[in-house]
Amino acid sequence: MTETSSEPLLLLGDCLDRLREMPDNSVDSVVTDPPYGLSFMGKKWDYDVPSEEIWRECLRVLNPGGHLLAFAGTRTQHRMAVRIEDAGFEIRDMIAWVYGSGFPKSHNLKDEWQGWGTALKPALEPITVARKPLGEKTVAANVLAHGTGAINVDGCRVGTDGGTRKSGPPSYKTGTSLAGSVDGSLNGGGCEPINAGRWPSNLIHDGSDEVVGLFPSNKQGSASRFFYVPKANKKDRDEGCEGLEYGAPQRWNKGGVWTDDTTPARNHHPTVKPTDLMRYLCRLVTPPRGIVLDPFMGSGSTGKAAMLEGFQFIGIERDEEYMEIAKARISAAFNEYA
Repeated sequence: MTETSSEPLLLLGDCLDRLREMPDNSVDSVVTDPPYGLSFMGKKWDYDVPSEEIWRECLRVLNPGGHLLAFAGTRTQHRMAVRIEDAGFEIRDMIAWVYGSGFPKSHNLKDEWQGWGTALKPALEPITVARKPLGEKTVAANVLAHGTGAINVDGCRVGTDGGTRKSGPPSYKTGTSLAGSVDGSLNGGGCEPINAGRWPSNLIHDGSDEVVGLFPSNKQGSASRFFYVPKANKKDRDEGCEGLEYGAPQRWNKGGVWTDDTTPARNHHPTVKPTDLMRYLCRLVTPPRGIVLDPFMGSGSTGKAAMLEGFQFIGIERDEEYMEIAKARISAAFNEYA
C-alpha cells in the first residue's frame, strides 16, 4: 500500500435495496463472493445465485468499463455467468482458483458397485470476470475519462523474475495469417524481456503439493509462474476480531472436510476467502485510490483487502452478526494503515 485508505462505508440491509440507494457510475470495481446457490450448510441465503436484477444494479453503479469479479461454485457457475451477462455485462474471462485441500463429497456404492461413487473431488472455484460496456470508443480513451476499463497487469505480475512486454510496431511475416512468431513478434508487436515477473494468468493456485505436482517442472519454474495463495487460516480469519465474543461452534473446512468443531470462534463465517487472494483481485481491476464495492460482504474479506491496498470500500451485508465481524476486521486493517 502506498497511500492511506479512506474510511470504509459499511451498509446493513438487503443488497438490492441498498444498491438502489447508490448513484449511477459511483464505484470503480465490484469484487464479491456471493451465494453459490448450493444450499450450503442449509443456509437460507444460499438458496440461489444472485438475481439478474442485483447484477443490473451493480452494472448501474459501476463506472463505464468497470470490472466485476464474482466467485461461484462449479455446479452453478453457468447460472451465475448467464445472469451477469443478461444484466448487461460483457463476460471477459474466468479465473480458476485451484486448491488441493478439497474432499470428495461422494456416496460410496461399495455394497453395490465397488469403486464407483457420485461426485468428483472439488479442486477449484471459478471467478467470473466481467466488464461494464465502455463509455468511450476505445479502452485507452475510457481509462483517461473514467479511470476504468483496463486491468492492472504490472501490478499483478507473478514473481519478480522473467516476463515480457510488447514493444515496437506490429510485425507480420509474409505468407502467414498470424501476428506472432518465434522471433518475438507477439500479438502484432515486438516482445522485450523485462525481468519484472510473469504476466498474470487466469489460474491461481494454493501452492499445495497436490496442485504443484500437476505441473511439469521446467525452466519456467513449474507452478511458480502462476499466482500462489493458500486458503484462509485461523489467523487471517480472526485478525481484528479480538474484541468480539466467541460465537457458537460451527462446521469448519479442515483439509476439505466439513465437520463439526467444538472450538468456539470469533469469525464463524463459513466461507472466508484468504486476504491475499482478495488483495490480488482488488488490485487487478481497481484503479489507484478507486472505490471497491462488495454487495455480499460476509465477514469482510474484500473490505479488509481493499483497505490494505489503499482503496476506498463500500460493503453491504444483511446479517447483523456477520456485519459486526466485518466491521472489526476491516477497521483493524484501516487503523493499521491509516
